[in-house]
Amino acid sequence: MSKHFSKLGVSSQLQKSLADLEITTPTEIQVKSIPVLLESNKDFVGLAKTGTGKTAAFGLPLIQLIDTDNDSIQAVIVVPTRELGQQIYANLVSFCKYVPQVSIASVCGGTPIKPQIERLTEKTHIVIATPGRLIDLLKRNAISIKNAKYLVLDEADEMVTSLKEGLDVIVAALPKEKRTILFTATMPGTIKQLVQNYLSKHVVHVSVNMEVVGNTAIDHQYVVVEPIEKLEVLMHFLNSKEGQSGIIFCKTKAAVNKLAKNLAIHKFPSGALHGSLTQPIRDRIMGQFREGHIKILVATDLAARGLDVKEISYVVNYHLPDVYETYVHRSGRTARAGASGFSLTVLQKEEEKDIPEFEKELGLTFTKFKKADAASIEENNSLLWAKKIFKTKPNHTIPSAFREKIHTVFHHLTKEELIDKLLAHHLGQTKNIGSNSTEDNKITL
Repeated sequence: MSKHFSKLGVSSQLQKSLADLEITTPTEIQVKSIPVLLESNKDFVGLAKTGTGKTAAFGLPLIQLIDTDNDSIQAVIVVPTRELGQQIYANLVSFCKYVPQVSIASVCGGTPIKPQIERLTEKTHIVIATPGRLIDLLKRNAISIKNAKYLVLDEADEMVTSLKEGLDVIVAALPKEKRTILFTATMPGTIKQLVQNYLSKHVVHVSVNMEVVGNTAIDHQYVVVEPIEKLEVLMHFLNSKEGQSGIIFCKTKAAVNKLAKNLAIHKFPSGALHGSLTQPIRDRIMGQFREGHIKILVATDLAARGLDVKEISYVVNYHLPDVYETYVHRSGRTARAGASGFSLTVLQKEEEKDIPEFEKELGLTFTKFKKADAASIEENNSLLWAKKIFKTKPNHTIPSAFREKIHTVFHHLTKEELIDKLLAHHLGQTKNIGSNSTEDNKITL
């Protein structure tokens, strides 16, 4: 058992669960949060980055504070995405290994509501929900949170929009005498307003060291490109990482779709992930990624929240994030479970001046990635061309007489001669394309 967690007031049963999970030393946010949440009744605001152990920081105290003689829902945890909800649910269940009398349910959007309604007819102490699904259940009278003592808003900065209209509905269904616990990675004006509107005047604020947030196990690099060469430079990098799993981040859903389409055209085993996809599609893509059937995930920031895939070798910022904290969330997807990681940011010339600010704000050091030269790009493009041909499925609908005529043209060539001629033709074609106007041949980014 961990004496460290014992000093924070964590029960022996929970300490035993943590020991089984090989969690022995509490993180900074856990040290600062757990005693306060266990001993105080005041509303709470925790400011901490993703990956700092926030789930245990609020989850362990919640589990310990549950009255198991009371079968009603006592704690409501609201999260921005189903993926994060699933991750928190799995963590809390693992924490409860030696306190099985605490019952936990996940009722997040994107999955059929009927089984969730049936689940809520059973004893439930803690419920984890996305805002939309929770409101839907409340409107159907399928859930009662009138006796809940705790409302937890996790990753609050990522669900400001969905909370804006729905928080009134959620709060109205809760008792007036409740405790609100809010965790956020950033503190924009919208979150400050939310705290002012929904939390009491006497709020306990806790934050971890926000200055040095970069993972030292990650190699942070950047490459400067012209817009027209951006995709080619990316594909050259991806070829160098063949067989390894990585995530490419884009700012918008449209950019994710465009990039994923381009990668598919060039036969990269990739999948797109953003909020507009249906949950079954998102689950299928994540399943393929976790099982290694696809090696590259192209995603928006929100869609990647809650992803917990350990063997991610690299992260690519295809677009420079608008805020420093977003960079931390992105790069933090790699270098999990003690492994080393690599984060590459693709910049245009005018964006290079922003790198010193990112270094200063995040306490990181970026090095310049050596961009592939024209010859290497051409060689890589030819390799991609060859792979496309290799992966092309034969067209069995072609009339046999016509196929035989084509075979007759090539039948006297050896395999090596045919490849040499195909390659020479391909290189000749690409040079002809390069000699045409660049305006007519821009690569879609």
